[in-house]
Amino acid sequence: MADVTLPQLGETVTEGTITRWFKKVGDTVAADEALFEVSTDKVDTEVPSPVAGVVVEIRAAEGETVPVGAVIAVVGAADAAPAPAPVVEAPAPVVETPAPVVEAPAPVVEAPVVEQSQDNRLLSPVVRRLVAEHGIDPDVLTGKGPGGRITRDDVLDYIDSHQGKVPTAPAAAPAPAPAPAPAALAAAPTHAAIPAAPVRPAITAGERDTLVPLSKIRKLTGSHMVASKAISPHAFSVVEVDFNNVDIARGKVKGEWKAAEGFSLTYLPFITRAVVDALVEFPQLNASVGDNELVVHNYIDIGIAVDLDYEGLLVPVVRSADSKRLRAIAREVNDLASRARTRKLSPDEISGGTFTITNNGSSGSVLTMAIINQPQVAILSTDAIVRKPVVASLADGGEAIVIHPVGHLAMTWDHRAFDGAYAAGFLVKVKQILETRDWSQEL
Repeated sequence: MADVTLPQLGETVTEGTITRWFKKVGDTVAADEALFEVSTDKVDTEVPSPVAGVVVEIRAAEGETVPVGAVIAVVGAADAAPAPAPVVEAPAPVVETPAPVVEAPAPVVEAPVVEQSQDNRLLSPVVRRLVAEHGIDPDVLTGKGPGGRITRDDVLDYIDSHQGKVPTAPAAAPAPAPAPAPAALAAAPTHAAIPAAPVRPAITAGERDTLVPLSKIRKLTGSHMVASKAISPHAFSVVEVDFNNVDIARGKVKGEWKAAEGFSLTYLPFITRAVVDALVEFPQLNASVGDNELVVHNYIDIGIAVDLDYEGLLVPVVRSADSKRLRAIAREVNDLASRARTRKLSPDEISGGTFTITNNGSSGSVLTMAIINQPQVAILSTDAIVRKPVVASLADGGEAIVIHPVGHLAMTWDHRAFDGAYAAGFLVKVKQILETRDWSQEL
């Protein structure tokens, strides 16, 4: 018998909601075959079975939220008998034993706050977050999930059909702020009033307009990006890199490389390799912000953002990138990107990165300010490499105007973690590695 547990689906993920079982009790399952689908506040993903055998017990029903590490199923040998009473339906509501009656003054009952909702229909972390973010009263939602549970689709569909008129849950009236002391009033400048929050204007489609509903991944991406901007004080630094040195090395081997590896040798593996080496010298970029502390990671897991045919992004992770040379990095980046586009990545392959690279240059962008992938402290955009005139040093000490491939490396970083000089030092180091290393030694 082998226990199937809910895997860790991200550094900050503590629970997930089982949205679908692909097998039922008594079914045969192969190792690495999709067993169930889980939803978290970061990703919806299919999880493969860790072993081959027969499903003898299912302990978490569809729609149930369970903590990471919880046993949710049992897979036995092919001749194993199913458990006599597997849990396949939504669990019945828990009936608590009444507490003894104690006479006491009637408590003051405050209006419920959505962010702290204990509605047992809101089991999914995604659902709880969406309801809280949009201030929706759960009582107006119709749950189509097992046992009447409210699913993420229920909430998003409700928002779609009630744009601009979503009923909100009643909230307790805020307590009046204490009046400032006379001295404080005298010291406060008259022009320091905080402007009211902007109100989104109502938009109505006309005869010349086409309505394109926001997809669910677009809405969730927006929520994550807004949260990141609110959490991290974003700053921005850029360097310009002359890729002629890289181009010379690529030009010598690109035909042989394509024949041997089956994919083209692009600039991205060179940039990734240079970033890894620079992170060793600037470790505070390979970090996450914790509770009033900077957690510097002693390993380098590089996330590479992959576009899913304009439908969204996934960020698969190259593990222990500091132990890999250029060819190994290139192979892994190509493999992860290919499987990301076909939705064949496992949950552990899209979680836990320490630094992220987004390759906007492949789409033609020449300067991109990306948003930090929380809880990391920086994200690097590799923008389009174009041929342009540059000043080159000659062997005799002179200079000349030549045409070289040039591109920007643009980094967004968290100002809590370090200052501009540190960020610039890192970027200059990456630039130096790309422009001066003898790449033929690695190829």
